[in-house]
Amino acid sequence: METTAAGEQIPAELQAYRHTIDNLDAALIHILAERFRCTQQVGILKAHEGLPASDPEREARQIARLQELAQEAGLDPVFAEKFLKFIVAEVIRHHEEIAASQSQPS
Repeated sequence: METTAAGEQIPAELQAYRHTIDNLDAALIHILAERFRCTQQVGILKAHEGLPASDPEREARQIARLQELAQEAGLDPVFAEKFLKFIVAEVIRHHEEIAASQSQPS
């Protein structure tokens, strides 16, 4: 049985939950990395086509869609919205950087 730094024993059930959480955290990181690779390509395409970094209508549709999915999955829809808004803000920042770098003379 594993022990804490204070020498207390950690129950096997808690260890199992933590192992599952660690695996899920790793999966989330890999999924987010793949999502950002895809949005990077979107940013390049938008910059090439002269499209704005942000698309508020799509963002609103995505928020509504993810809130519904969250509700169905038993996840707090407000949390899902906050999470998506955080990700979208980062994506927009990347798109703005891409557009700025492509508009500079070579």
